[in-house]
Amino acid sequence: MDSLSLPSHLSLRSSTSTYSARKPGIAIPEFVKLHKGPSKSRYLPQRYRMATANREGLNGIEEGDGVIIVDHGSRRKESNLMLNEFVAMFRERTKYPIVEPAHMELAEPSIRDAFSLCVQQGARRVIVSPFFLSPGRHWNQDIPSLTAEAAKEHPGVSYVITAPLGLHELLVDVVNDRIEHCLSHIAGKADECSVCAGTGKCRLRQ
Repeated sequence: MDSLSLPSHLSLRSSTSTYSARKPGIAIPEFVKLHKGPSKSRYLPQRYRMATANREGLNGIEEGDGVIIVDHGSRRKESNLMLNEFVAMFRERTKYPIVEPAHMELAEPSIRDAFSLCVQQGARRVIVSPFFLSPGRHWNQDIPSLTAEAAKEHPGVSYVITAPLGLHELLVDVVNDRIEHCLSHIAGKADECSVCAGTGKCRLRQ
């Protein structure tokens, strides 16, 4: 399952991180326009340009914008609630006034519901940010299709679907932080993280 989305301080239009040579057979959809840049990694599509720190001169959320953070959706209530918690953190950190969670399938709210909620709060442009790791079929087909259907109910409201997380260098910090915390826990120096709490999964096995 390819699930996850960009932190608020990241954008598609910076020049600090670059991507190159995408795998054959994976097309970049027309709904996202990305700049070309020099290649630094053979694993990353050439037209991906992700920001890390410097946002000078970049466009951002404006008045009248609404953000939808969409994940795959799960039959497990706990998994769906995690998206709500992330959206709450995202809203608090960014101070964006209109931010809604959505699940692509299997759970509510749907993309259609979240789109309507954004419009009801005054959004005239909706930014759909996939909480996905890689640009698979859901990013290429499913999310664009569902968003287009939702937008039909709101003439005059534009939308854009951003890139998923991809191989962004800040993910290195996230993964390393998880590793360090788990090792501290099994060494008795830290409590379980919120993900592992109560599961007993974070322990050494032989």
